[in-house]
Amino acid sequence: MDHSSVESTFPDPVSQFSIFTENKVGRLSDLARLFAENDIHIMALTTLDTTDSAIVRVVVDDPDNARQTLRTEGVSFTESSVLAVEIAGEHDIERVLKALLETEINIHYIYSFVSRPMGRSALAMSIEDMDIAMDILGARNHKVLSQRDISR
Repeated sequence: MDHSSVESTFPDPVSQFSIFTENKVGRLSDLARLFAENDIHIMALTTLDTTDSAIVRVVVDDPDNARQTLRTEGVSFTESSVLAVEIAGEHDIERVLKALLETEINIHYIYSFVSRPMGRSALAMSIEDMDIAMDILGARNHKVLSQRDISR
């Protein structure tokens, strides 16, 4: 079981868990139930499946509890930082992507939040250079979120 630590130069980064599991019926439901039973709220979710396995990427409101729960249950996962940026609606998606394109920052993958406190939408992004992306998005009046912003 590999557990990499969150690495980032900015304070209170948003943690993402990449959970490795068999690609079989009920595994995602089992994971959601495990989190619910431990009062961990899924804030953002995406899956990538192959024939035999799946990677479930989640952002939760309580990463410390999630980390401990996954370890206790023997679930294989890694942890990394993602850039989370608030959006007011679909028109902001283009504005965020344009800002990153203009600075030639590569986006590895992107997915949206299911829920956030205060009801605002957000995007979770794995990107090439977090610090530059945070600077450019902040300069263009996009709110970059911290883990504290998404915790309940």
